[in-house]
Amino acid sequence: MRVGQGMDIHRVDDSRTLVLGGVIIEEGPGLVGHSDADVLLHAITDAVLGAAGLGDIGGYFPSSDPRFAHADSADFLRKAVRLAKEAGWDVGNIDSTVMTQRPRLAPYVEHIRGRIAEIAGVEAAAVGVKAKTREGLDAVGRGEAMEAHAVVLLTSVEG
Repeated sequence: MRVGQGMDIHRVDDSRTLVLGGVIIEEGPGLVGHSDADVLLHAITDAVLGAAGLGDIGGYFPSSDPRFAHADSADFLRKAVRLAKEAGWDVGNIDSTVMTQRPRLAPYVEHIRGRIAEIAGVEAAAVGVKAKTREGLDAVGRGEAMEAHAVVLLTSVEG
């Protein structure tokens, strides 16, 4: 077994649409980024790559590469899972936390869990998504940014 952790943070932009965990959320601000700026999928992708010993998201999808402008971050996670599998690892489970002041994420958590499970090729029961605020502290707490953390357990393909 191997464990990886990932995190990401993006600035808020009210003119953009929020994509979180592969789900479009019409309510609330979007995020600034080269791709679709899905802070949650970026954190999970980093966790998968890290657990498999394959580096990080920037090594595969650099923000300096125009091919990834406005890219769907679900493709990033799919590739990370495929690379991990090629290296001999399956995703066992994913646990994640999103820190944001707005929007309130509770109504979306089950949809996000299901979408992450679909993208990663695991059962929804193997995916945890929690939403927290920063109680008005730091850039996230002031509503200027959104942050996500993820932990992934990989298990050997050979069992």
